[in-house]
Amino acid sequence: MALAPGVRFAARALLRPWALLRGTTLGSTEPAAGGGGDGARRFGSQRVLVEPEAASGVAVMKFRNPPVNALSLELLTELVISLEKLENDKTFRGVILTSGACPAGGCMIALSCDCRVLADNPKYHIGLNETLLGITAPFWLKDTYVNTIGHRASEQALQLGSLFPPAEALQVGLVDQVVPEDQVQSTALSEMARWLAVPDHTRQLTKNMMRKATADRLLRQRDADTQNFVSFICRDSIQKSLQVYLEKLQQKKG
Repeated sequence: MALAPGVRFAARALLRPWALLRGTTLGSTEPAAGGGGDGARRFGSQRVLVEPEAASGVAVMKFRNPPVNALSLELLTELVISLEKLENDKTFRGVILTSGACPAGGCMIALSCDCRVLADNPKYHIGLNETLLGITAPFWLKDTYVNTIGHRASEQALQLGSLFPPAEALQVGLVDQVVPEDQVQSTALSEMARWLAVPDHTRQLTKNMMRKATADRLLRQRDADTQNFVSFICRDSIQKSLQVYLEKLQQKKG
């Protein structure tokens, strides 16, 4: 299944956390706009809305976790369940995932996609700003960054915690297109059509070949990485650093 960007960004989840939230449910709600009577119906949960268009083989997935679509466990759980639902429905070949601000985890989701489209608006940024929070990006996040923008650009951006505005994100290769905000979804649909013109099996095999080393390394070291992160984040010095960052954010909001 191809994933292209939608209103601001698109993505593929690599987590499977739904076992932690057994109460999450998904169900049909209403016919999707533009469904053309093909039987496609919107479905969703509290934080994720899916608008399938079976005629085109594409579904648009929208985050709705205000105010900034924070990647809570609940949202990620609903995201993965929705993706699994579409993955198991052979009617659909692609997903356009729409989001909002894309620092840190939002950037990671975008980087997991085949293509990224960013609205040409100076208030939108994308990047990995972990160092500004007093923490270090995990190896699998670093690897994905390097795969996308290269080693030297990643080294600079990771150390500085850079968040790129649209023009800079395009220049460094972090996004593939920058377009007016009202054209983002139409651009994503056009881009999706270009990717789906390639036979699914050859495109998917090529994608797996390109990403296999990164994915395999993550799977081999996932448990150790989790333990290391928990140990790291619980240090008093790191907790103090995070507190200072959160206080600065509160001051900006004020």
